[in-house]
Amino acid sequence: MHDRRRIETVTPTIGLFLEHLKKSADALEDYGILVAKVNCSEERVPKYCTGEKVIKKVYLFRGPSVLKDFDMDTVFDVDAIVAHVLFAVLFNEVKYVQTPAELLNIERIAKGLADVVLAYVQILGLPEHRAVMEATFVYGAKYQFVLTTGGSVLKHMGVDDPSSLQSGLWFLHCKGVERSDPCHHTALKRPLTTLNIYTFLQLMEAPLVTEARTDPSGVETVHRHLRTPLLFLFTQADTLAVDRSAAEALAWRLRGEAGLVLIHRDSPDVKTSKEYNAAYRLPGEDSPVKYVTLKNTEEVVNLFREQSVQDEEEDEEEEEEDWTVLDVLDDEVAESVFRERHWEPDPDLITELTADTFSGAVTGSGHTVVLFFVRWDAVSMAFMQSYMEVAEKLEDVPDVHLASVDCGEWTDVCSDEQISAFPTVRLYRPGDPPQPYRGMLGAEGLSRFIMLARLSSPALLSSEDEARSGQDPGRDVFEEAAKLLRGETLLGLFTDRLAEKWAEDYSVKLPAMLVSRGPWAQIEPRPLSVSTVEELVSHIQKSVLDSFPELTVENLPAYLELKRPLLLLFVGDEDEEQEEEEGRKLSEVAREEMRSLLAAGKLDSYLPCWIHIGRTPAGRAVLESYLGSVPRLPALVLSELDSGGEVFHYPPEQPVLAEAVLQWLRRVESKQEQPAGVILDEKWGPPVPFYDFLSIMDQEAPGYAAQKAPRLKKRGKQAEEEQDVQEEQEVKGQGGEEGGSPDGTLHNKPAQPHTGPPARHPHSEL
Repeated sequence: MHDRRRIETVTPTIGLFLEHLKKSADALEDYGILVAKVNCSEERVPKYCTGEKVIKKVYLFRGPSVLKDFDMDTVFDVDAIVAHVLFAVLFNEVKYVQTPAELLNIERIAKGLADVVLAYVQILGLPEHRAVMEATFVYGAKYQFVLTTGGSVLKHMGVDDPSSLQSGLWFLHCKGVERSDPCHHTALKRPLTTLNIYTFLQLMEAPLVTEARTDPSGVETVHRHLRTPLLFLFTQADTLAVDRSAAEALAWRLRGEAGLVLIHRDSPDVKTSKEYNAAYRLPGEDSPVKYVTLKNTEEVVNLFREQSVQDEEEDEEEEEEDWTVLDVLDDEVAESVFRERHWEPDPDLITELTADTFSGAVTGSGHTVVLFFVRWDAVSMAFMQSYMEVAEKLEDVPDVHLASVDCGEWTDVCSDEQISAFPTVRLYRPGDPPQPYRGMLGAEGLSRFIMLARLSSPALLSSEDEARSGQDPGRDVFEEAAKLLRGETLLGLFTDRLAEKWAEDYSVKLPAMLVSRGPWAQIEPRPLSVSTVEELVSHIQKSVLDSFPELTVENLPAYLELKRPLLLLFVGDEDEEQEEEEGRKLSEVAREEMRSLLAAGKLDSYLPCWIHIGRTPAGRAVLESYLGSVPRLPALVLSELDSGGEVFHYPPEQPVLAEAVLQWLRRVESKQEQPAGVILDEKWGPPVPFYDFLSIMDQEAPGYAAQKAPRLKKRGKQAEEEQDVQEEQEVKGQGGEEGGSPDGTLHNKPAQPHTGPPARHPHSEL
């Protein structure tokens, strides 16, 4: 691993990083990874000692080839350096999952072959991530390691409140199961440290139940060396089968928390009094065996879990404040960017502009497309790959140049350009104001925008009297609107006699607009009675929308802006090749019936549209959210988003015919139809609290970013603690003595251990 940078003048940030790099050398040496740094002021290494890369990049080599490179802000301390380097080295050893389906697929492959270790870290580069990667280095050949950073996987693993979980690890017992059986899992219930992971994995290898024929004090198992409690249960010959079954069920519940030993009481070496049916020994060299009498298995579970809570209570209080600074906002985009973190744009296709080169680039000839981004923004870095695709696609277009500006580095350029959101794409032409790109952040939409923007707009269509055309006062408004829509819609301008001819052919009065959505579509005449540029732009944007569109992820926002009830026809299949011939015919008939209603003007108050769930898989999720399941296709659904979110399902047993659809819509309007579902008005918020950057800055340099907010937060926490104390006192007051209840039964009261002579009471095995 090499760090190539000029070290003759070192900033405090660089100096701190070099210290962390030096400390990480000892840790990485244990894994056969060497750390070095190159002074580029003394040794100019080609390709690496360039101005753009010095003091920014850290490289990981395998032989003469670069395995990965890291931005310096990614490997910010020793833990992050070790975690990221091991993650890169073990890239093929660790599977990364985002959904339960991906995890289930890994389980399916592992069944009968290997156990699976699933780790969750809230953000990559933290100490927990390092601990997981170090464990992977040691046990990667034995277990299949899987990493996730949250999402629906946590819900799948039984975590009710994912935002409250800082990290986690689960052992999925897949090696000994049949293909048709599920993999049981055991959760690590301690902090995610290297030692705890090693201990946990060794506990998973220990026997589920150990049987012994001696007193508990003479039993030695691996649990003692792993500092894990040990539970002893007693059995007799006539109940051995039942006791074994009960012990195994209990051992599964306590797996990872305590070991279980079944003592054969019939053995002459067992001297334990029959007054007791259980015993336990806590971790520690001199810890004595304590004998108890328990009534049921729940008392056994509570015995260890309450003891565990008591032991860890102080540690959790100490860690609580530390974890508050690790709350982050992370999502699938950030995860995807990290998986492709080694990717870099080709500098030959995308020019990196600076404060010195920006002005000359955007005022030159041709069309210059500039992407304004920041490296710490996940959306910016995800879009960078689409931007690169556009650059490759338009490489041979002579008058188009793609460039980028890193606003984290060239803040003055972005400030002068009034860039306030990232990523932002603008197209520059000599003599014209910059034109922003407002479309989807994808390669297809951006390339279409650029190619359309190259064409003059409005395109002046041939006329015999061009000299008189400038006298039309509406022409200026149209030309201004055309400039605003450049790159989105291609506009043409008919004037004078040619305009009159076209108006006569389509029976429309001037001024008018003719809309063509392509060579395959009919030309639609539209009256034009707008007076301002803004009104004309809005009118054109609505006019170019299809009357019966196929909804996609890209065009959905434009149609939702119309604020009309959606009459959705779901057709197709996930695999078009496997779609039945009958289904295709029914779908085509349904679309034709809907078009006939449109032509008759019977659906003017609705927005009829259709979704092919094969080409747009999101349509399946929409249909499931509407109806709870996917019915037989085609399926017609009315979604009234602006009137309570009610969803109505056209009777699935009836064919989609024009007259039947009209009757169904009338029944819906007259409240004779019951809604099939309701779209909940759920608020979208971050899955976890925002990252407190100021607190992190204060940790590096106390007082540097001190604010009043932490004091308010502290007072709020104190108030919560006081409220908790008050509620606890109220509960005690209502319940009488601690552990009691009005009916005299005991709740959650641990069994009392006996270390002296036993008290007399009836005997019963557990």
